[in-house]
Amino acid sequence: MQINSQMPEILDISINPLYQRAGFMIRTLVESAFRTGCLSVASEGLIRQVLEMKGYEASDLEALTVLYEAVNSGQIEREARNTSAISQLMPSGR
Repeated sequence: MQINSQMPEILDISINPLYQRAGFMIRTLVESAFRTGCLSVASEGLIRQVLEMKGYEASDLEALTVLYEAVNSGQIEREARNTSAISQLMPSGR
């Protein structure tokens, strides 16, 4: 699997000061998907849990939107077989 080197700057937690606060899980999972070129089933499940608990902030939703667009464009592959599941990760209204 090819590692994607075109990770958006918003996701680079090494330079993003928001990484230091508690609500960085979604961005961390999205960054992992960009680094590996694949969104794992486990990462999708964790993202879903964070969203269900409402444990996210606007920057998490921005990262999730970037991920959604990358998956739809084929830049990131999904490990899961259900192709519509990624759209279910997006909170209503996005």
